[in-house]
Amino acid sequence: MAGAALAGLRIVVSAGPTYEDIDPVRFIGNRSSGKMGFAIAAAAARRGADVVLVAGPVALPTPDGVHRVDVRSAAQMHDAVFAQLPADIYIAAAAVADFTPRQVAPGKIKKRDGEDGLTLELVRTRDILAEVAVDPRRPRLLVGFAAETGDVETYARGKLAKKKLDLIAANRVGVEGSGFESDDNALAVYWNGGERALGPAPKTELAERLLDLVAERLRA
Repeated sequence: MAGAALAGLRIVVSAGPTYEDIDPVRFIGNRSSGKMGFAIAAAAARRGADVVLVAGPVALPTPDGVHRVDVRSAAQMHDAVFAQLPADIYIAAAAVADFTPRQVAPGKIKKRDGEDGLTLELVRTRDILAEVAVDPRRPRLLVGFAAETGDVETYARGKLAKKKLDLIAANRVGVEGSGFESDDNALAVYWNGGERALGPAPKTELAERLLDLVAERLRA
């Protein structure tokens, strides 16, 4: 059975958004709800895996049988993921910010008379998935996610190759009834030499089908 293939394995799942603080009041974030990553973590635990869920700031209960590590920023998520290595599988379902403010203001930034805008200097965050891929403790299977608004396959396969992943699950966002914040989704999963469409379906069902595919690729 596909489920039995994951029993006893250590699986790290990252889920949700990251919030990059501007000042003590404001932040840069995204619309990720964490539902897909949490569903994957729950499904993996039901299959007998030892699951660690690194969760960004979301309002979701911890799945049964899952060890949860809460983080806020991309830097915190980076450190939390690397603290859980080595692992057999890493599933990077989080929507990690690509940029963060260079400096966080110590107090609330105030509007000033005569100013008609505010300029923020942003810097790149560390690429967690790419760093895990070249780490000596690289998991046996590395699964990425790609949220795209167009040309999904091209961007997803580019990320698959560039980051040296084993699988990438891509979905189109900005479409009603799927993607961020929705309970449903549709995934196109790519690997070197293959692809499979999953859904549209509830994210809980997609999590099970994605883990079936993960188990298949482990055997391959």
